[in-house]
This record gives sequence, structure tokens and C-alpha cells, in this order.
Amino acid sequence: MTNNTSGKGDFDRVWAALQTLAEAQVRTEARVGELAEAQVRTEAQVRELAEAQRQTAQQVADLSRALGALVQEHADTRRQLGGISTTIGYTLANEAFKALPELLFRDFGLSVSGRLKRDYVTDRTGRSIEVNILGTATKDGRELGIVGEAKSQLSQNDVNAFIRRKLNRVAGIFPEIFPVMITHMTTAPYVDAYARAKGIALYYSYDF
Repeated sequence: MTNNTSGKGDFDRVWAALQTLAEAQVRTEARVGELAEAQVRTEAQVRELAEAQRQTAQQVADLSRALGALVQEHADTRRQLGGISTTIGYTLANEAFKALPELLFRDFGLSVSGRLKRDYVTDRTGRSIEVNILGTATKDGRELGIVGEAKSQLSQNDVNAFIRRKLNRVAGIFPEIFPVMITHMTTAPYVDAYARAKGIALYYSYDF
């Protein structure tokens, strides 16, 4: 009687263990199924991300090409504007060549020797500098070098650039330099006084 009870107990425990294993197997298979579905979704997301990345790369490439074209267009515009500005400056200087001798004599007592011209001079380092208005003059027995520049619209930066790029570099080439600038108009009311305070004779096109 005792042996029968023990055998039945063992059977019940084994059966319970088998049921537990079966249930665990079902849960495992369900979990595996969920993981498989998750893997499918992940792969789909990866494909979507890859496609989005491809589209983004294409958009970046398109944007880069558009930006390059815009930069080139801007550079072309600057060159064209620079050419127009240079032409205006040359035209203004051409008028100044004819008018300045009389104006400089009237206002500063300078007697221009020969003619004013546009030319190159060699600075102290041996490099050539283009000067818009170049010539010589005498005053009270002194010889001066006339160094000038024409700007369609004169700014304070233009004045500073003229001093830095031209006057400072030709210092010592002439015994004495007489700087002059020509313009149609200044960019601000104070530019006129600023140029004159720097010792630069300033004339406007309407002075001619």
C-alpha cells in the first residue's frame, strides 16, 4: 500500500514537471515568435533608415552642388562689380588728370611738373604698385611726389587702405609725398573730415 502511494506520488511529480516544461516550451516558442517579429520589424526599420540615409546623402550632395554654384555666381558677380568699380575709378582719374594741376596750384600752391598719369612705381621691397594718379610737383623749391587714388564712393576703409597699401609703401621713394583722393561722393558725412585729418587732399568730381 505504501509502495503504491509512493509510485503515484512520483508519477504526479513527473507529470507536473512535464506540464511545467510544456508550458515553458509554449512560452519559449511564443517568445521566440515575438523575437522573430521584432527582428523583422528591426530589419524593416534598418531598411527605412538606410533609405532615409541615402535620401539625406543625396540631398546633401544636391545642396553642396547648389551651394557651389551659388559661390561661383557670387564670385562672378564680385568680379563684374570689381570691373565696373575699376572702370569708374579709371574714368574719374582720367578727369582728375586734366583738372588737378589747376586745383592743386590754386589750393596748395603746387606747380605740377609735366603731366599726371596712371602708372606703376617700385616700392622699397622691389614690388610694383599700381598708382591711379601719379606725378611730380614743386612748391617753394621743394620737389613732391603726387600719389593719388580715385574711388567712386569713398569710405573710411578706403582712406585707410590707401594709406596702408599705397602711401606707406611708397614712403622714401619721393623726397616728399603729396597724397590726394578723388571721389564722386563719400559713404558718410565724417569721411571727408577723416581723409583731410590724415593729410590727404580730397576733391569731388563736381570740383572739376
